[in-house]
Amino acid sequence: MVPKQEQPQVDREAIYTIKEGFHYADINSYKRRTTDRLRFSVVFDSTAIYTTADPDNQGDINKLYGLSDCGSAHHTNSARFGWRWYNGKLELHAYTYFNNERNAAYVGSVTLGEPAICEIRMENKKYVFYLNGKSVSLPRACTGTGEGYQLYPYFGGDETAPHDVTITIRELPEVMI
Repeated sequence: MVPKQEQPQVDREAIYTIKEGFHYADINSYKRRTTDRLRFSVVFDSTAIYTTADPDNQGDINKLYGLSDCGSAHHTNSARFGWRWYNGKLELHAYTYFNNERNAAYVGSVTLGEPAICEIRMENKKYVFYLNGKSVSLPRACTGTGEGYQLYPYFGGDETAPHDVTITIRELPEVMI
C-alpha cells in the first residue's frame, strides 16, 4: 500500500472589498505570521480602475498583501506587494519599510481578470519579490524567518477608495507539488 502524500495547508480563497470612502478591506483580522516565504495568487477585476480626486495621488501605491517583519510594527519593518492603476495599467510594486524608511520598486503589470502569482521571500538582509517569474530585491533589517503579522489590502495614502474595490487572493503552497 502506498502512503497518502499530504498536501501543504493553504488558506482558502478570500475576496477582499475596500468600500468606497474607506482605506481598509472588509477582511482585516489580526493574524500572526512566521514564515520565510509568502506565495499567493491575486486577481484584480475592473474595480481596480480608478482616478484619484487629486491627480498628484494617481501615482500613490495602494497596499496589497504581505507581513510585518523583524518582530516590529509594519511602519518599522515590513514587506508586501503594492498596486496602482497608472497610465492605463494595473502595476504591482515591491513595497517595504526598512527601519522606518519606506521603499518601493516596480515589479510588473498584470492583466485584469487573470491570476498573477506573487511571492515574497524573507532572506538574510533582503526581501525578494517575484511576480510571474520577474524579481526585485529590497533591503531587510533582520535575518532568518519572517516574524510579524499579516497585512491586508489597503487603499491610499491621502485618499480613500473612490468606489468599492474588489480583490481576490488565494494563498498558495510554498512548494508546488
